Amino acid sequence: MKRDYTNPMADARYRALAADPSALPFSFVYDGKKYRGFSPTAFALKHRTAEAADGKETSRFVFSFDGTLEVTLILTHYFTHGVTEWTVWFENVSERNSGVIESPESELCFEGRYPKLSGILGDHVNQYQPYSIDLQQNAVEFSSDSGRATHINFPYFDLEYGDGGVMLAIGWAGTWAARFSAEGDRTTYTATAVNGLCTYLKPGEKIRSALFVMAPYTVREEHYATNFWRSWFVEHNLPRADASGAPLAPFSTCCFASDTGLPNSDGSISERHTTWRPTMEKMIAEGVKVDFRWFDAGWYVCPDGSSAEPFVKGHDWWDTVGTWVLDPVKWPGRTFRESTDFARERGMKTLVWFEPERVTDPENLAKKYGYHVDWAIRVEGERAISNNIGDPACLKWTTDRICDMLRENRVEMYREDNNCNAAKLWKHLDAVEGESRRGITESKFIQGHYRMWDDIIACTLSYGGCGFVDSCASGGGRNDLESMRRGVPLLRSDSDRTSTALRLSMSTSFNKWIPFCGANTKEKKAELAATGASDPYVWRASYLPALNVDSQFVCDPTQNFDILRFGLAEWKRVAPYLLKEFYPLTPWHKERDTSDFTAFCYYDPEREEGVLLAFRQENCVRSRLSLRLPFAQKDETYLLTDEDSGEQTVTAGELNLTFDLPRTARLVWLRKQ
Repeated sequence: MKRDYTNPMADARYRALAADPSALPFSFVYDGKKYRGFSPTAFALKHRTAEAADGKETSRFVFSFDGTLEVTLILTHYFTHGVTEWTVWFENVSERNSGVIESPESELCFEGRYPKLSGILGDHVNQYQPYSIDLQQNAVEFSSDSGRATHINFPYFDLEYGDGGVMLAIGWAGTWAARFSAEGDRTTYTATAVNGLCTYLKPGEKIRSALFVMAPYTVREEHYATNFWRSWFVEHNLPRADASGAPLAPFSTCCFASDTGLPNSDGSISERHTTWRPTMEKMIAEGVKVDFRWFDAGWYVCPDGSSAEPFVKGHDWWDTVGTWVLDPVKWPGRTFRESTDFARERGMKTLVWFEPERVTDPENLAKKYGYHVDWAIRVEGERAISNNIGDPACLKWTTDRICDMLRENRVEMYREDNNCNAAKLWKHLDAVEGESRRGITESKFIQGHYRMWDDIIACTLSYGGCGFVDSCASGGGRNDLESMRRGVPLLRSDSDRTSTALRLSMSTSFNKWIPFCGANTKEKKAELAATGASDPYVWRASYLPALNVDSQFVCDPTQNFDILRFGLAEWKRVAPYLLKEFYPLTPWHKERDTSDFTAFCYYDPEREEGVLLAFRQENCVRSRLSLRLPFAQKDETYLLTDEDSGEQTVTAGELNLTFDLPRTARLVWLRKQ
């Protein structure tokens, strides 16, 4: 049966806040004075609206403040899960500069014994490593200062205390910080974004706080907390699939770049109008068609109008972004549209790579494509040049060019990358603006970015495309909660293209927090190697809601199509469970540790069935793994069916799996009796 996550106490707290926003745990400093909540003595309520739908209610308060600012509080509560969130906007509606705004932050206190903080670190060097901290022994602070919000640290937290706990999240795609400390049984959490914000607003300027989410749960148990969060995330945070509002379901993708027979680099730079048809026809003939054709970097002309070629320094995909015009050498006339039409007519959609936050050669972009060089944020000694989408004119120029390309070619999904740590560039532009403008560039930039995604999604929806984007920033650099309302990470990490051990490690940590994600279906000795292992062991480790098939179809005469048919067919049977409850059954291991087992289970409590995946890693000397199903209650029994042997057993929750050899994967179907 469906789990009941309702929380009457949390509902009552929300109603109290909605009735009296002076108690909101939000504060900011204005001209040196700190304001907590929105008391009527300082904030004159202009109007309030409330809307209720789909198990949630949103209250919007608009206040006048200080004669210059209009402050808007957006307060939402999800009655299905007892989750409350808020965002605060500041707009200068006067004809003069406002006072200086600093330190917009949320500070919450929780009362309960034995406070413990759990979570994971970010992508990049930390590769989603989990942590657990006894807050009575140590206070802790996390921050992200690069401009890619989920590299290094991760703005999602699980605070256990007393008999329950609370999940906390900061939704902001730029810089952020969070602090936790405990005194006795009282734990304090402080969260902010736009680190070091200290700025006045010019007339007409508008900035906002991060999205702050508080999700209390009532049972102090890790699996309960994980699946409470996943349930809320899938039901209320995951974007919709299309204009009908249909739920987003798992899908498969494949990039054709390695199947051209031409020199290639990271991206699609080798693709031409002559290369796509043989690949697609072979996929269809062999019965290995995917849902999306992945068209990656390198398809556009250089800013000087020439054609980019792989492995030519200064003339590869990385060094030539900004035009967003199809290269007519590679794609003359309407040949790319012909390829998307061909795919669509055969049940395949198309996704295309862009990188709008970075530009190259702004002078030639200005000469040939209507760019303005003052939109380019440059710092001497920095290789990257940031495209200032916080400037409304730059944002419009960038969004229009992207949407024109998508619309003209009927591209169903927009894929975005970001290969730049922009925070240093933002700070440089703040300094150019003058004193008391710290954080203004980042604020406008991230607001512009969210607006750009909204406009791009509206564009793709207008002709039957997707209601979401692919969120990538050198892998897992943009997985903040607000971005995840618009996008999904098709690659939760760039390094997840390497070993199966790392893929399994990431699944046991990352999947607790962001249910919809993807990885590669090959094991590669080097991150971007064109070849690598592809067998049932690797495929089963890659069964995620986004299945990114890595294969050649016509250029490899030894291609084993049986393994492709096997993997796609089995994944399609597993896919209905991948957004349901998730239970890691073995401890997390480091990315290079191959000495033990990894096992996890997906379970649908409404259908009372699921699937278990277990892996004896390469250097595991044991052949037997004993497990318990955490969701199995007293007097319940489950029928287990082994996918490979067909053997069936009945268990009350305990099971023993035997593996004949290392580097072996078992897939077991579960059904409650």
